[in-house]
Amino acid sequence: MKKSLIIFTLLCVLFGQPLLAFAEDKKEEEKDSGVPNYVLNISKENTYPNPTQDLPHLQPSEMAQELIDTADVPIENPELIRILNESSIKGNKLALTMNASIYLGQWPLAYESNETSVNWEYQKVNTNYHDNRGGNTPKKLQYSQDQQKKVTGGLTAKIPNSDEVQKMMMIKAAEKTGMPLALSTVIGHGTKKEQVYNVPVKQVGYLYSYVPAANEKGKVTYGEVYLIIKGGKKRIEVKNVTQQGIGAWIPVQDHVALKFYSANQPR
Repeated sequence: MKKSLIIFTLLCVLFGQPLLAFAEDKKEEEKDSGVPNYVLNISKENTYPNPTQDLPHLQPSEMAQELIDTADVPIENPELIRILNESSIKGNKLALTMNASIYLGQWPLAYESNETSVNWEYQKVNTNYHDNRGGNTPKKLQYSQDQQKKVTGGLTAKIPNSDEVQKMMMIKAAEKTGMPLALSTVIGHGTKKEQVYNVPVKQVGYLYSYVPAANEKGKVTYGEVYLIIKGGKKRIEVKNVTQQGIGAWIPVQDHVALKFYSANQPR
């Protein structure tokens, strides 16, 4: 945020312009055809209202796109695109004779996804059970969240500009999985589902609940970004380009995986 403010002020001074297991609702199965049938959408049942995660997928303005096209490396970082979108550079007699090189900072420019997968049992958040070892008929068991649980993802290693990198990775993972991803998600106390699981006679039934998460792996490109103005023409120049491999876990929002087991003895 501080870096953006510095760039905003610098460009204003130079140009004098404003810058800117097992059961699932049929409808859910049809909606998420690639999702296992034991993974349920609880967005309506969740007693904790998770805020919608806004993915900062900005479209470059005409001028920003012109600048991006002059760079010899891809630029996809939404924060850098926002800075360029909010910039205004107008030609005048001074600009025609001006030669300027403006350092905009070191940025994570783009993220390239190499592998995306989903661990449907990323983190266990609840256990429901029923002891029917003394019963004469099967007993019903349903999912009911005993305690509020928060599941948070994150990068698998320390990396510069981690917040911006996480957002770019989340955009790519959401596009590839089609799932609602968020940096964190909360399952509220008392959240329930109507699915019924039968616990056989003389057995103990266990219903384990998990929050899924996407596992995203790829590489991020860094570079020092300069705005070059010469003879009334403007372009982006990127220096000292480096790449770094990175991975991240990104929870699936408002979804739980329910796995039912029964046994003669407690597990």
